[in-house]
Amino acid sequence: MTDMEQLPRDDLPQLHLDSQLCFPLYAAARKVVNHYTPYLKPLGITYTQYIVLLALWESGSATVGDLCRRLYLDNGTLTPLLKKMEQVGYVTRSRSKQDERVVAITVSPKGWELRQQVKDIPFQVGGCIPLPQEEALQLYQLLHKLIRTMD
Repeated sequence: MTDMEQLPRDDLPQLHLDSQLCFPLYAAARKVVNHYTPYLKPLGITYTQYIVLLALWESGSATVGDLCRRLYLDNGTLTPLLKKMEQVGYVTRSRSKQDERVVAITVSPKGWELRQQVKDIPFQVGGCIPLPQEEALQLYQLLHKLIRTMD
């Protein structure tokens, strides 16, 4: 055996993959998000663009800072994504006249049209999640509780 090779050890069970809460959360999130791909790809949008639009459709507009907070995304992730969405014509970006550091994002007419095209996606993806409604609701509540308590 070389210095680089080690026998598996059980002296640190906290380092076992199956001991990590983060891993099933990560794996489940990836699996659920992947179910959106067949519905979103033909429309030319990613899952992250989809959740940005979901947030914007609720109010019609929001600042970049508001979207970062609402979607738990950082500015470095969101800004390039919003620029691409503007180039495609789903949103418009404009700087605040009161504070040029603040950028407002508004849904464009094309973005509102897309809303009609995606209206059935939540039902289509929901049908792919093999949990009884009561367990899905419980999971939803637990995940939101986890998010709130970690802020």
